[in-house]
Amino acid sequence: MKNTLIIGVSARIYYPDGPGLDLGGVWTRKLDYLEQSIAHWILAGGGMPVMIPAVDDESLVQHSAIDLDYYAAKLDGLLLQGGNDVAPESYGEAPLQPAWRGDKVRDRYEIALIQAFMDAGKPVFGICRGLQLLNVKFGGTLFQDISTQRPDARMHVDRAQYEKLCHDVELSAGTRLAELYPERRTARVNSIHHQSIKDLAPAFEAEAWCPEDGMVEAIRLRQGPYVAAVQWHPEFHRGSTSATFDDAPMLKDFLDAARAVRG
Repeated sequence: MKNTLIIGVSARIYYPDGPGLDLGGVWTRKLDYLEQSIAHWILAGGGMPVMIPAVDDESLVQHSAIDLDYYAAKLDGLLLQGGNDVAPESYGEAPLQPAWRGDKVRDRYEIALIQAFMDAGKPVFGICRGLQLLNVKFGGTLFQDISTQRPDARMHVDRAQYEKLCHDVELSAGTRLAELYPERRTARVNSIHHQSIKDLAPAFEAEAWCPEDGMVEAIRLRQGPYVAAVQWHPEFHRGSTSATFDDAPMLKDFLDAARAVRG
């Protein structure tokens, strides 16, 4: 167990003032949580997930009392979960609709976490929102709502189907992602997002895209520490079936990068 990689996972945040059922009890509180499927995906690769709680102005502890470098020093890598929208203010825009105002608290905390792990030379991997936030952190922008701003695009989210909505992606030749899958150039992935990359940050290269509308589906930092992300949710794929992408090599690559830094 002492050689097990410890992977920090950014918290998803539940806000009790949001739309939904009035469930009472614990649901009247703000909650930080780790989605079980994410935890199991990391466990399946041999890593140990540890949720990193978010901090805002109303927390018992404040940013000034939190040393994010300590997290980065003690943990072997950082994984950014999916969840609430990235706030348009985080990339210099105003929300086009109140429902798309996003989560500025989580944006600020995750951006600080990303920087701490990068400064420590630790790998960072983003899923869905994680891809979008990484793009924003490095100067890119997002479509606040694909169907509104890109009405010619294919459907990328269907609440009724959720992870069962799938489409093909093409892997970009010569990229690290393509190297992990030398026998294929296309893959079938789930699609659970109404926002996506509009302007790709210059620091990234696109490793996969949707051939139907050109939406970026995977990115990687061109230079520097290991920073990569995908728009789909690998934790919902099943590698034992041929229906969707086997993300195990991608997870192994992330964990191998963490192991290499540990030495």
